[in-house]
Amino acid sequence: MEETATNSPGRLAVYLPGLYGGGAERTMLNLVQGIAERGYAVDLVLSRAVGPYLTEVPQSVRLIDLHASRALFSLPAFVRYLRSEQPVALLSALNYANLIALWARRMAGIPQRLVISEQNTFSVENQKSPYLYSRLMARLLKVFYPWAEGIVAVSKGVADDLAKVTGICPERIRVIFNPIVTPELRQKVQESIDHPWFQPGQPPVLLAVGRLTEQKDFSILIRAFNHVHRTQPARLLILGEGEERPALEALIRQLGLEDDVSLPGFVPNPYPYMAHASVFVLSSRWEGLPTVLVEALYCGVSLIATDCPSGPREILQNGQFGQLVPVGDVASLVIAIEDALRSRTLWPPRESWQPFELSNVIDQYVSFLLGI
Repeated sequence: MEETATNSPGRLAVYLPGLYGGGAERTMLNLVQGIAERGYAVDLVLSRAVGPYLTEVPQSVRLIDLHASRALFSLPAFVRYLRSEQPVALLSALNYANLIALWARRMAGIPQRLVISEQNTFSVENQKSPYLYSRLMARLLKVFYPWAEGIVAVSKGVADDLAKVTGICPERIRVIFNPIVTPELRQKVQESIDHPWFQPGQPPVLLAVGRLTEQKDFSILIRAFNHVHRTQPARLLILGEGEERPALEALIRQLGLEDDVSLPGFVPNPYPYMAHASVFVLSSRWEGLPTVLVEALYCGVSLIATDCPSGPREILQNGQFGQLVPVGDVASLVIAIEDALRSRTLWPPRESWQPFELSNVIDQYVSFLLGI
């Protein structure tokens, strides 16, 4: 991609393993685009240039593909990139990617400032992970995270959890919300939907968006919907892809919901669905700062979220802008859905999503990255 002219003090780099369809990747894309639009030269460095968001990398950002089959294997190429391009600051996100960035910077001696971003509630995420290396991750974070000049947490809950797990002084961890409300979001939400469930006269649609993984706990949502569906007409649409698809499809068949629950897979633009749905539900067991909940808040749909660690309570401001229900509680979720279907949705005020506006977040990240 072409490099743009800039008045910046030097090149900034953002590192990710890839551009898979998750909230962290989406927010990092928003971030690099916003920084580039401020006139800074920005490199988006990927262990491997793959993923559904790859086509959304803006022309103003230079894409660096390290051509590694796995994130860890990108370390030698990452070191070569840092020595060759000498960015003045580096930002990484996701804890295993943060470790690779820390090691690469130590080996290269470049750049002077490295900021790492923790996107999830580490203690819960690590406990649920089936991978052997995850058991060692807490120790690795304790040893290597202090190497960073700056540590960002995407919510206060994530910051508190990270400080507890690693022993890092809480004052060293800065909370900066993810950049979620962008001009692109405002534009995309206006697009039309070509889906029969949103035609006039159809039953109300419950919507969920996210990877089909254990973390999102869509099985609980399907079971709750099954109870709601017995008493009133409604439909459930879950947008996303992941390893839990076979189990979720089996549950849908078991409950006889094939005609009223749909799993269409990953959808590049879910925002018109959010704007036209009757209720948006986040059923997660844990989060960091759930991007889709902020996006749905901006889209004006009635909101229900599990009070999981961390993020939903901060986003919904203790239930002011949506209902909070206990994690994994089918009965409470049923009550919340039935209440949401009965209630008239009020458009949320601007202050509800203003902390997540791109311009506000860019100011904080640029200042932190450059140490000014």
